[in-house]
Amino acid sequence: MKKVVCMVLAAVMLMACLAGCGSTAAETPSSGDNSSTASASAFKIGGTAPLTGGAAIYGNAVKNAAQIAVDEINAKGGIQFELRFEDDQNDTEKAVNAYNTLKDWGMQISLGSTTSKPCEVTSGETFVDRIFALTPSASSVATTDGKDNQFQMCFTDPNQGSASAQYIADKALASKVAVIWKNDDVYSKGIYETFKAACDKLNIEIVSDTTFADGNDTDFSVQIADAQTNGAELVFLPIYYQPASLILAQAAAAGYEPKWFGVDGMDGILTMKGFDTSLAEGVMLLTPFNADSTDERTAAFVKKYQDMYGEVPNQFAADAYDCVYAYAQALEAAGATPDMSAEELCAKMIEQFTSMTFDGLTGTGMTWNTEGQVTKSPNGMVIQNGAYVGMD
Repeated sequence: MKKVVCMVLAAVMLMACLAGCGSTAAETPSSGDNSSTASASAFKIGGTAPLTGGAAIYGNAVKNAAQIAVDEINAKGGIQFELRFEDDQNDTEKAVNAYNTLKDWGMQISLGSTTSKPCEVTSGETFVDRIFALTPSASSVATTDGKDNQFQMCFTDPNQGSASAQYIADKALASKVAVIWKNDDVYSKGIYETFKAACDKLNIEIVSDTTFADGNDTDFSVQIADAQTNGAELVFLPIYYQPASLILAQAAAAGYEPKWFGVDGMDGILTMKGFDTSLAEGVMLLTPFNADSTDERTAAFVKKYQDMYGEVPNQFAADAYDCVYAYAQALEAAGATPDMSAEELCAKMIEQFTSMTFDGLTGTGMTWNTEGQVTKSPNGMVIQNGAYVGMD
C-alpha cells in the first residue's frame, strides 16, 4: 500500500514540475527589444546607423522613417518586415560590430550603413556574406564599387558634385566661387573632386579652394577670409551641416554675405539644436526631397513623422522610407518568402533592382544600374523663412 501511495505522489510531483517548467518558458520575454513587432513569417531587415554622437541626426532620421514604412507595410497584411537597427556611432569598427550583431540576429536583407565611411566597411561584409544591401544615404562610390549586391537610394558623391556645378552654371548663380571642404572625409572629398572638374569645363572660376579636417573644424576664419578676399560670389560647401553651421555664423560675424550652396549633408541644419536658422536664410542645395511639397503621399509622410517624432523629416528620412517600400515591391515581384536564405534573397533582389522601376518620395521612375547606383532627378531648394522652398 505504501508503495502505491509513493508512486502516486511521485507522479503528481512530476506533473507539477513539468507544468512549472512550461509556465516559466511561456513567461520568458523575447530578446531584441529594439526590433519592431512583426509576425513569425516576416523578412528580417536591419541596418547600422549613428544613433548617438555627432551624426545622430542622420541615423535617427533613417531609423525613424524606416520604422514608419515598416509599420505601414505590415498593416496591409501582405509582405511583413521585422526591423532592427544597431548603433555604429559613425565609426567603422563599431559598424562592423553592429553588423555582426545583426547577422547573428538573422538579418536577411540590409539597409547597409547610414554614413559613407562605415558603409564602405560593412558593404564588404554584406558582399562576402551575400546579404543584399540598399543604403538610404551612404553616397560614397566605394560602397558599391566591385560589389554586385550593394545598392544606393541616394545620389553618389560624384553625381552631387557635377550636378551642383551644372546647376550653378545653368542658373547663372555665380562665375567666381569658393569651396570649403573636409579633406579627411570621403564624402566631402568625392563631391569636391567632381565639382572642381565640372567647374573647369563650365568656365566657373574657383577663386578660393580651402580645406579643414577633424581637430581644426571649429575656427573657419582663414577659409572665410580667403573666400572674401578673392571675391567669391558663391561659396560651395560639400560638407555636413555641423561645420556648415559654424561657417555661416562666422561669415555673418565677419560681414561676408555671399551666396551659399550646399549638398544633401546640409539637410538637417534647420533642426540643429541651438542654431539660429536665420543664418541659413538663402542657402541653396540640391535634394530629391522637399518636405514642404503638396504631393499627397509626401504630405502624409511628413505629418506622420512630425506627429511621431516632433520634427520635420529630412532627405535621409525620405530615402530610408523609400528603401523599405522598394524592398517590399521587389520582394513581392520576386515571389520571395521569409523562409528563404539571405543568399537566395540576395540573388532575387539583384535581379529585381536592376530591372524594376520604382516611384517613391524622392523621385518617380527610379531605376538602378548594375553598379547599384540610382537614377533620379534632383531639385534645387532654397531656405526661406526657416523652410525649404523649391527653386525650379
